[in-house]
Amino acid sequence: MNGRVIPYDIADLTLAEQGRKRIAWAAREMPVLRLLRERFERERPLEGLRIVACVHVTTETANLAYALRAAGATPVICASNPLSTQDDVAAALVADGFHVYARRGEDAETYYRHINWALDHEPHLIIDDGADVVTTVHRDRRDVLQTVIGSTEETTTGVIRLRALARDDLLAFPAIAVNDAMTKHLFDNRYGTGQSTIDAILRATNLLLAGKTVVVAGYGWCGRGIALRARGMGAHVIVTEVDPVRALEAVMDGYRVLPMREAARVGDLFVTATGNLHVIDREHFLVMKNGAIVCNAGHFNVEINLEALAEMAVERIVHRPFVEEYVLPDGRAIVVLAEGRLVNLAVAEGHPASVMDMSFANQALACVYLAQRGRQLPADVYPVPAEIDREIAQLKLESMGIAIDRLTPEQEAYLVSWQHGT
Repeated sequence: MNGRVIPYDIADLTLAEQGRKRIAWAAREMPVLRLLRERFERERPLEGLRIVACVHVTTETANLAYALRAAGATPVICASNPLSTQDDVAAALVADGFHVYARRGEDAETYYRHINWALDHEPHLIIDDGADVVTTVHRDRRDVLQTVIGSTEETTTGVIRLRALARDDLLAFPAIAVNDAMTKHLFDNRYGTGQSTIDAILRATNLLLAGKTVVVAGYGWCGRGIALRARGMGAHVIVTEVDPVRALEAVMDGYRVLPMREAARVGDLFVTATGNLHVIDREHFLVMKNGAIVCNAGHFNVEINLEALAEMAVERIVHRPFVEEYVLPDGRAIVVLAEGRLVNLAVAEGHPASVMDMSFANQALACVYLAQRGRQLPADVYPVPAEIDREIAQLKLESMGIAIDRLTPEQEAYLVSWQHGT
């Protein structure tokens, strides 16, 4: 590790005790990670390894940091989103001896400075949430490649970027797509995003969803969860999609499916969850209702074309925290939540701890897998091994007091045979 390391950069160290209490509260809902932490304390599978974790600095990720340290690692933490950091959590981690670089509301320059300060620790492993650390390493910090064994990725957006690197033969080390684990995307993306996004919208606006028309852009696992929860609160849900299979699934699930240019005319609330650029654009703002609310549940703040909206507006008014109204020349107003950033983390607290329990168990076990096998793996994007996925699901069921059946030897033999028929 080089000698220029900055120990930490956070907002207010005096918030540490408040952060500790909130971290302990989250830990009550994270039994799988607790069991892994107990195992790690005995086995120390990450002994001596430095891990840069570019994550949302929340109570849940704090518990992941403690688990990684129990495994023998030195976690170094930086923020993966300028508005998602919980300053009291950052303070608690620093007070407990972690290197943390995260301030809520930091600008883009500070965000990347923090990433570079984290990389000054010369990590062996990288936990990424959006692939900003991995792309920074490949573009600007190739000096750390000599120590990196591999990385893990938490988000759909980040996995897309990693696969693009691999497709261009530029990926320099193996990466595990934690986002694609069944115990991650089926639960975190669907139930976590669904609940936390609606939670954030209600906190920001105090809006009654019953009877409103909610437009969900994208019907991946995050979009499914948002649509499900909005409908559950009495909203009329419209889905927009570019994938015909997902669009058909949305129809079969009972939603109305429209192109965005048509949905824009009738929606009261718009939520993007596509991972793509300018899903809501100038042409849509031109036809939206007066008072339409737009927000984003995708990783980066590019899904809503706010530059175009700002150019169109004659006035901007902040009515409540993270609620900004853009007034157009014809008098119509369009309301943007959380500056177009991840609304569930900017306005609320992100996913419930019980669902992040599985996601971060995947992260912890993926790190152990890379520590043990990463040096032998060619540079590529890999799935979470199926045995890890099953282990996490089993541990979660056990923590919930739920038992399931097991195959008998006769059933196991039947499932792998070809002799049996009608």
